[in-house]
Amino acid sequence: MSTRESAVAEAEEAEPEQSATPLSGPRRPFPRPWTACRAWVRRRREAHPTAAQALSVTVTVLAAALVIAALVMPNSVVRLEPEQFVRIPAEAVIGAAVMIALPRRPRVVLAAVSGVALGAMTVLNALDMGFKQYLGRGFNVVLDWSLFGDAESYLEDSLGRTKTLVAVAGVITAVLLLFVLLALSVVRLSNLLARHTAVATRGTLVAGVVWITCSSLGLQLSGVPLASDSTAGALKTQAHLVSATLKDEAEFEKVAKVDAFGNTPGSQLVPDLRGKDMIFTFIESYGRSAIEDPLMAPGVDATLDARTKALAKAGFHARSGWLTSATYGGSSWLGHSTTMSGLWISNQQRYRTVMASDHLSLTEAFRKTGAFDTVGVMPGVVKAWPEQKWYGLDKVYNAFGLGYKGPKFSWSTMPDQYTLQQYQDRVHSKKPADGKSRMSFLILTSSHQPWAPIPKMVPWNQLGDGSIFNGIEKAGNPSSYTLTDDTHSKVEYGKSVQYSVTALTEWLERYGNENTVLVFLGDHQPNAHASGNHASRDVPISIVAKDPKLLDKIASWNWTDGLRPAHNAPVWKMSAFRDRFLTAFGSTPHPKKG
Repeated sequence: MSTRESAVAEAEEAEPEQSATPLSGPRRPFPRPWTACRAWVRRRREAHPTAAQALSVTVTVLAAALVIAALVMPNSVVRLEPEQFVRIPAEAVIGAAVMIALPRRPRVVLAAVSGVALGAMTVLNALDMGFKQYLGRGFNVVLDWSLFGDAESYLEDSLGRTKTLVAVAGVITAVLLLFVLLALSVVRLSNLLARHTAVATRGTLVAGVVWITCSSLGLQLSGVPLASDSTAGALKTQAHLVSATLKDEAEFEKVAKVDAFGNTPGSQLVPDLRGKDMIFTFIESYGRSAIEDPLMAPGVDATLDARTKALAKAGFHARSGWLTSATYGGSSWLGHSTTMSGLWISNQQRYRTVMASDHLSLTEAFRKTGAFDTVGVMPGVVKAWPEQKWYGLDKVYNAFGLGYKGPKFSWSTMPDQYTLQQYQDRVHSKKPADGKSRMSFLILTSSHQPWAPIPKMVPWNQLGDGSIFNGIEKAGNPSSYTLTDDTHSKVEYGKSVQYSVTALTEWLERYGNENTVLVFLGDHQPNAHASGNHASRDVPISIVAKDPKLLDKIASWNWTDGLRPAHNAPVWKMSAFRDRFLTAFGSTPHPKKG
């Protein structure tokens, strides 16, 4: 190559080509964003070493605090207290020992995975606490995912669509952020341990000795053990719950196939109730706390006593007792199906199993006789309800079949008084065809949480299409009034029970006849905001009729006279009611075996 050609070549190498097309010729390399970011951080750290050191220490302390808080977070309480977080987590001691021993790459991978797993356990612990507060039990990872849709619907009814969407988006964002922060925190702490192996090893040994000492001596702070293994315990509990749930599913399928009245012919079912106007009614969240809690009982008890006297004046007699519900705070359908099936239906899987079975429901028993038309009035049902078949109901009126034009009262689609008047106009006032009697199944909704706003009684002849309730709803308290204050929850819940009981018994006083037999009960206790953290699962149940001979058939039950059961009145499991009721009114058992 000549000297000139060599000079040209060198010039071309020193000055890149200017290509007509951007894809031709060599490209100028661009730094990766992460590399550029790290370079910028390095420059800032070098420019401000003191501030950088302080920031680094602060971030490390916050990371450690977040990890420890997640590790010691309890899942067996409904409220968090500061002393619950002043504990030594065994998982942190073991984790530190493992991180010190691992090479860099597997250490970083394990740290990130552990952080995400810890985030998942933290979310499960939070769900556990929430479920214990509202449903009186922990979160079941196998069965309870379907309840999130119901929770969203409840929030939308209580807070409105926009606020609910914001709340859901906020929860999702918070969960994702928790996962990311815990993963980054565990990685950061593992890197710190690796950089200071000698100090970290001594510190881990000391922490291990302290944990063992605290555990052995049972040392506590304000009643909380200083030695914690909360995360390991929660993981063990969840694993046991999953195993127990799967086992329960298989066992319950066998139990549901056994039925003491499964093969009883229709002619031998409830012969003592032929010709009666039979009504089963559930009052939402009508629990024992309403009758015995010092804050709610005065108003509720006065209402029950006053309504007992009013019914007696109209010729009705009542007996009342207690049932222990299969659910608490919510999932009303479990209480309904437990009462009607005679089976203990305490979770969603059991419910699905029974709904798909031919196990005899109490309402179906009336249809099976051939002597009763059967009808359901369900103002809380706003979508398809395939359960109608299992309940043996010839016709069902849902929220859209009652002609209501008034406002919703939070979750409740319409006031109970309106529902009862529509039942009277559309069903009860009309005689069944072919000379049959009627069995009705009503589920009222006005005493559903959040108990704000609450409807008020209006003159029965002014109910119309429900528009009369517009002013009442607007003048009522917003749902936030009870959602943020337990005292408000108790007071307003008590008022809602008074309203529902008054509406039902006034309807009976107004429209009941010589043949009317009313069985009404609660489906479950209200949540802990209203009933307290240690409430029973008991609900009141009453049977009301004009015929004293009919009530004599349950004399052996030793229930209390009137609508208010005595404190020491008999308490049965809710699942015992179906068989006792069928037996009391003349049904003959013909068992069906699985």
